[in-house]
Amino acid sequence: MERKLASVRIISDLRPIEGADKIDLAIVDGWKVVVAKDVGHKVGDKVIYCEIDSFLPIRPEFEFLRKSSYKKMVDGSEGFRLRTAKMRGQISQGLILPLSLIEYTNLNFEVGMDVTLMLGITKYEPPIPAELAGKVKGLFPSFIPKTDEERIQNLATDYQNFKSSDMKFYVTEKLDGSSATFYVKDGEFGICSRNLELLESETNTFWRVARILDLENKMKSLNKNISFQGELIGEGIQGNPYKVIGQTVKFFNIFDIDNFKYYEFADFIYVMAFLGLSYVPVLSEDFKLPETIDELINFADDKSQLNQNFDREGIVIRSYDKSVSFKVISNKFLLSEK
Repeated sequence: MERKLASVRIISDLRPIEGADKIDLAIVDGWKVVVAKDVGHKVGDKVIYCEIDSFLPIRPEFEFLRKSSYKKMVDGSEGFRLRTAKMRGQISQGLILPLSLIEYTNLNFEVGMDVTLMLGITKYEPPIPAELAGKVKGLFPSFIPKTDEERIQNLATDYQNFKSSDMKFYVTEKLDGSSATFYVKDGEFGICSRNLELLESETNTFWRVARILDLENKMKSLNKNISFQGELIGEGIQGNPYKVIGQTVKFFNIFDIDNFKYYEFADFIYVMAFLGLSYVPVLSEDFKLPETIDELINFADDKSQLNQNFDREGIVIRSYDKSVSFKVISNKFLLSEK
């Protein structure tokens, strides 16, 4: 499912910010957003909420973002990128806008309604180095789910159900690299970036790493239609924060294509060990969800297991049976993003 960058939400709470006379803190699901007092927001108001990483078009209504958020992309497109910010010591994530910005006044704005396209908003994507972008073979295969977990802030209602369930959870570190998917289907070996399938090339990093790890032969030895998903890290990738020599992949999921389901945790670990492949750092194999989402976000703020000098990007929490999974991005990491 495509990410709802802009959607109709409800302000569940408004809180004062210490030492600030002109701004308040609005709560929308699990998100905290600084808003101007003079706008007149009230608890219970329906609003448009735009998530961080939204890329807003050049429009007069968004010009107030120019000083803090203006970006010109390599293809010449311009817009305003929403990032995590800190105002008067308060973390603010995203943007709250009035429903009146949408021209279709006869619409019934249901909570959760996706208004991304109506506002011309796209997802901000940093430039991709040529050796990572590669030559495109086609779109991401429909027989494999993309690697994009939901953020915990969008699961505020579900979180209470997760806590009260008898599911067993484990936690892994979310690595700051490039999403990689490898598959074998009906004897064909393929490689995908986050959104596209890539043609084989000697210069493409994804294919080069696959050959170094002998992934095609190892995956075909399982005699299954199967996909391995992981994070490509190392030199030339996101500044190589883990100080890896060369490049490699740390895996986090195995997907059974024929049965359209993920391998459970124990089976995933077994296959990784059997094939001699490396997986993302496991931080806890029996994780008890804390009382609040804020506590969970604080837990995400820590150093990487791969490099203690680097603030980790965050964590991913999954149930053992893979029926529940979500990510928690570190605010320290988000505030340090360029």
